[in-house]
Amino acid sequence: MNVVDLSTEFEKLYFVCLEDWSQEVKEQGDRKEHWYNRMKSKGLRVKLAIDDNGVVGGMIQYVPIELSNAEGRDLYFVNCIWVHGHKEGRGDFRGRGMGKALLSAAEQDVKALGRKGLVTWGISLPFFMRARWFKKQGYEVVDKDGISVLLWKPFTQDVSPPRWIRQRKAPKVIPGKVSVTVFVNGWCPAQNMVAERARRAAAEFKEKVVFTEMDTSDRGVFLEYGISDAMFVDDKAIRTGPPPSYDKIRKQVMKRVNRLKAS
Repeated sequence: MNVVDLSTEFEKLYFVCLEDWSQEVKEQGDRKEHWYNRMKSKGLRVKLAIDDNGVVGGMIQYVPIELSNAEGRDLYFVNCIWVHGHKEGRGDFRGRGMGKALLSAAEQDVKALGRKGLVTWGISLPFFMRARWFKKQGYEVVDKDGISVLLWKPFTQDVSPPRWIRQRKAPKVIPGKVSVTVFVNGWCPAQNMVAERARRAAAEFKEKVVFTEMDTSDRGVFLEYGISDAMFVDDKAIRTGPPPSYDKIRKQVMKRVNRLKAS
């Protein structure tokens, strides 16, 4: 197994997070590609894990913490680390040490860049980006926001721990209309899919629904709301992980439209 920097050969694969076999992920369109093209000159780093047969089985992407949804200084932030675990497509690469190798390579890279630590996030429940796994790799919990856990590994003594940037305000309710608002950063195809599904669902109801998209890769937009990726129907947040189907999103919007008609 080798861990290598992202090259043009594998960019298309990276844009779909190694799920080039998936029809569903294509719903995101070219959102991640646009995000990548904006961020690659701002310090974005991407590494891939390739097995002995030349097949890409894992990836990690990390950015200066100033571009993340946490606050801190002299640190890098892991947006995600992902080892392909589906039977479809390229197959299941879990249990081969790819995740550890990717994280270790990122740590060494961040040290070489002169940053003083690597920050990541995890979920306190046993699924994607498990906080428990990062603890086993020597990461320490420094903050929590619901089930989202912020962890870090400092490389020096003279660095302060990071903190989550929390939600600062919600979208406004529009009198006489149903508002559908998506906040989308662009780095995650799953959240990009939510944004596209919400846009399509809102369009079905025409003038009854006002659709608004917030590009949170714009730092000013993100800091105004303190929200990176989310979906709201009026001022109610809709759970987006795992991504709800188009039908589920449409039903959420339809409930509000029907309630509006009845009032």
